[in-house]
Amino acid sequence: MPEFRLRGYTLEELQKMSLEELALKVFDARIRRKILKRGLTEEEKKFLEKVMRTPKDKFIKTHLRQMVILPCMVGRTIGVHNGKEFVPVYIKPEMIGRRLGEFSIPIKEVKHGGPGIGATRGTRFLSVK
Repeated sequence: MPEFRLRGYTLEELQKMSLEELALKVFDARIRRKILKRGLTEEEKKFLEKVMRTPKDKFIKTHLRQMVILPCMVGRTIGVHNGKEFVPVYIKPEMIGRRLGEFSIPIKEVKHGGPGIGATRGTRFLSVK
């Protein structure tokens, strides 16, 4: 299997870079603007510290769907809230630079059931049992 590279950098090189360096060299304009101009929010900083503290096999829950996936998160399972439950998302190197919410879809597919007894004229002749 070929070695993972993102814009010419290996995963080890990406993990050694600072946040500003990552923004300038790897991320697209939207995320670069978020990190360089506005910076991370207090919640995001707290979440990053929690990710660094906890062991890799531990499940971390979060509501931060707008959080950018960074190289330090690779190999961890993060529970991202979709509005109803925490969806486990295993972070792979290919996800770096995307957002957590992209992998926890909040909309569920609609599955309609059949009509009940008495819902249509044809069901008048069906037995109830």
